[in-house]
Amino acid sequence: MRNRVSGNLFAPFALFCGNSTAVSRINWLFLPPVPAYAAAMNCIVTAGPTIERLDDVRRLTNFSTGRLGTELANFFTARGHKVALLISESATYAGERRAQTVKTFSTTADLRAKLKSFSRKKVDAVFHAAAVSDFAFGTIFAETKTGEFTALKKNKKIPTRQGNLLVELLPTPKIIAELRGWFSRAKIIGWKYEANGGRADVLRAAEKQMADCATDACVANGPAYGKGFNLVLAGGQKKHFSSAAKLFSALESI
Repeated sequence: MRNRVSGNLFAPFALFCGNSTAVSRINWLFLPPVPAYAAAMNCIVTAGPTIERLDDVRRLTNFSTGRLGTELANFFTARGHKVALLISESATYAGERRAQTVKTFSTTADLRAKLKSFSRKKVDAVFHAAAVSDFAFGTIFAETKTGEFTALKKNKKIPTRQGNLLVELLPTPKIIAELRGWFSRAKIIGWKYEANGGRADVLRAAEKQMADCATDACVANGPAYGKGFNLVLAGGQKKHFSSAAKLFSALESI
């Protein structure tokens, strides 16, 4: 008969021992075992936005806070993994960073260089959650009195008296497309955050990213997807998760 004191079948044994610790220890014996692979995984997590400088004062960036990647790194660390967190120096999320290794990055080129530096080490998984800028600044043009535009020389701070400016935006390299070349044996998981379209559009974009970049999975989210996340796997498998915590558990088992 179930003991009323704790509602646990092993409560009589706990009372016999004189404390409740026995119950928690016995319950622990019946928890699902952690896979051996999980305990030994070396992983990299990227988080937060890259920046691209207009000059030494102004920059182009996005609204990523770095929270999701930081919490993912914390989750893996708590689960016994060896984690390297690469987080933007511009990340606004101020939560604790528990990863064994924490490095900051600034520009897309800086993040690319730091990721590549890990290619000489043993890496089992890469979780590329950073919000990499799609564009960087190219040539900056100033409008003359005659309405023509001439290229400006590099300046630590472009003065406002310069008048109207025309700024060239150049696509940045797709870091995720290079990861397979650097980490040939690792599990590589990308992110696809979309603001335009609907849920079906985001899922198609996630599948395209996997095909184009030879990744193992992609997390789809953003305004176009709606609340929650979708983990897209090879073979067309898709699973929705209502919370980040549930997503993290699924990512660990890939």
